[in-house]
Amino acid sequence: MISLEEREKELALLQSHIKQVKAEISKVIVGQEEVIEQLIWAMVAEGHALLEGMPGVGKTMLIRTISDVMELSFSRIQFTPDLMPSDITGTKMIELQDDGKQSFVFHEGPIFANVVLADEINRATPKTQSSLLEAMAEKTVTIMGETRKVAAPFFVLATQNPIDMEGTYPLPEAQMDRFLLKINMGYPSKQDLYEIINRTTGVESAKPEKVMNQEMIMTIQQSVKEILVSDEIVDYAVKLIMATHPSDEHASDKVKQYVRYGVGPRGLQSLIRIAKARAFCAGRFHVSKGDIKQTAFPVLRHRLFLNFEGEASGVEVDDILEDVMQHID
Repeated sequence: MISLEEREKELALLQSHIKQVKAEISKVIVGQEEVIEQLIWAMVAEGHALLEGMPGVGKTMLIRTISDVMELSFSRIQFTPDLMPSDITGTKMIELQDDGKQSFVFHEGPIFANVVLADEINRATPKTQSSLLEAMAEKTVTIMGETRKVAAPFFVLATQNPIDMEGTYPLPEAQMDRFLLKINMGYPSKQDLYEIINRTTGVESAKPEKVMNQEMIMTIQQSVKEILVSDEIVDYAVKLIMATHPSDEHASDKVKQYVRYGVGPRGLQSLIRIAKARAFCAGRFHVSKGDIKQTAFPVLRHRLFLNFEGEASGVEVDDILEDVMQHID
């Protein structure tokens, strides 16, 4: 059994690899530090993330770069209305064997990769979207009655476009809840645009180094679970979740007026998991109140549902979450 001091050194070494990952990603991706940070939180917390942003802001490039730096297999699925579930999971096909007999042979779909980019996930039908559910929740895929495990580690990083919603199929609430985080990716700043031009329109392009591998990621994921959470922090997180319910006695006037459904137990579990991931990435071994506050927006914004008045008034969920946190402090 190793001593506490030795364990702290091990954790510090793993935490240093997180910093290297960020440094390598920044060789390719300009700005977007907060988005990169949140994606790494999701991955070290063994979760999936939904990335929402306008076309052309670099969502696909970012996800591909992360998989390169972490030395993970990568696949991209472009979701369209005619995409079938078997296009994602794979299927069995009859093939002629060397002995002249015919047999069913399984052909893996793109879901069997470490990092699966589900691009514009809201373009596919609900039936096809749901083919991701089992893999995201159970890390298995069932094809023709046979269950297969997906790769380990396994991350679904989905994107959706906030405009041009005609002909799309919004993700059902149950599927939204499968994503640990919903990350908003905005436009780069003016200064970042200059840097993007410098890096992308010349002869040479930046090539990030691989600074992590599958085994190291799974070790980090296990270490994140060991981060300590005090009873006081858990009490604060529970209070925060309860205050999103319009029927709760501590709910603010804004929540009572605009919220239809508050955050459920899975939202609380996700909040603690991501707060641990943030604490680990920040080089600490315990969760602080600041970790809860900083992670509440990406963890909870897709788990809080507005009523008709809220939708009609154009109220932003992030504004309600800000109001909730001010109300319980």
